[in-house]
Amino acid sequence: MTASHSPADNTAQTANQSSGKPANTGKLEVADLITIGVFAALYFVMVCVATLVSTLFTGGFGSIFLPAIAALISGCVYMLLAARLGKFGGITVMGVVIGLFLFISGHFVLSFIASIVFPVAADVIARVGKYKSKALLLVSYVVLSYGLTGPILPLWFMRDAYIASLQARGKDAAYIDGVFANINTGTFFISMAAILVCAIIGGWFGQKMMKKHFIKAGIV
Repeated sequence: MTASHSPADNTAQTANQSSGKPANTGKLEVADLITIGVFAALYFVMVCVATLVSTLFTGGFGSIFLPAIAALISGCVYMLLAARLGKFGGITVMGVVIGLFLFISGHFVLSFIASIVFPVAADVIARVGKYKSKALLLVSYVVLSYGLTGPILPLWFMRDAYIASLQARGKDAAYIDGVFANINTGTFFISMAAILVCAIIGGWFGQKMMKKHFIKAGIV
């Protein structure tokens, strides 16, 4: 004999199957924090690479191009985080983690402030597009990239305090003169424009890599 199933039985079975998957509440959970930690570590590595490149290949301009270089090479990390997580807070936490490291390593408090303001704004922009809009994700990435300007903005806007901090660390006049040799209004706008251009290129490349490799491979 074949057992018959009533509509009530079918409804209960459907409910039990549905209950096997936790509802997406939109709130960060423990697994989400682990994911954010992994991508924050990857982003940190990219920032370290950018620091090395800016030191070796940008000559006297030094660190003023660090944010632009980081923006150029970090697009894949950002786009993967947005695709894997898709929740508000992930971008913010990643930016704040980097800001905390910069602050602890001796940079001005402005480093930490920039690493909060810009990542939060980037998170809001990405959320408007539900973390799926390519255009808004690209804009969001550009905004996030300015979060790394905290360490260099004092060169232009807190010159005396920056010089005092260098003197406190035992730097001589020749070293300080070298640091500020290219710090002027022109290099400020060049640095900010470089971040914009590099972030657009880096974000676009990250989206292309997502489509070409990561989505096809089932990573996202």
